[in-house]
Amino acid sequence: MSLFNQILDAINNPEQEGNSGQLSNILGTVEQLSNTYQTSPGAIQSALSIIGNYTRSALQEKRNSEGDQQVQQIINQFGGTQASPQALDLLFNAPQLQQIAQQVESRTGINAQTIERMLPVLVPLVLNFLKTGNHSQNSQGSNPVLNNFLDADGDGDVDISDAMGMAMRYLNK
Repeated sequence: MSLFNQILDAINNPEQEGNSGQLSNILGTVEQLSNTYQTSPGAIQSALSIIGNYTRSALQEKRNSEGDQQVQQIINQFGGTQASPQALDLLFNAPQLQQIAQQVESRTGINAQTIERMLPVLVPLVLNFLKTGNHSQNSQGSNPVLNNFLDADGDGDVDISDAMGMAMRYLNK
């Protein structure tokens, strides 16, 4: 099942945290970043897809070394629409951040320094997407969106960008 289908299931399931307001906030933050950095929303969505791939790898490593509960705690603590340099520090080292910025620049045309300034917001946005699968009564319980994301086939293509496009259509934006 695609990431967006998992998110849509979470939105339609009253026992999960996801809701259309959460999607609207994520999309609104992308629009704000687009305006602030004079970049197209499509380029930011593409950047989120690349960042999602790195985030998946980092969360998989955390899961392997520290367990599912630690990964869920990271999602709960840092998933949002506000800047969180702490999320970057927890998931990535300095060379990884430079690699992310360079890859995003080469694939989107957004300047690497601009990406570095956006990363403290973009990583929490990815985590916020994953947060949609939280159980509404127990945020430490099973999260099918997170599980789908972490257990993906590893083809290097994280469909965050696709999920955002579908979310825009779902919300008629």
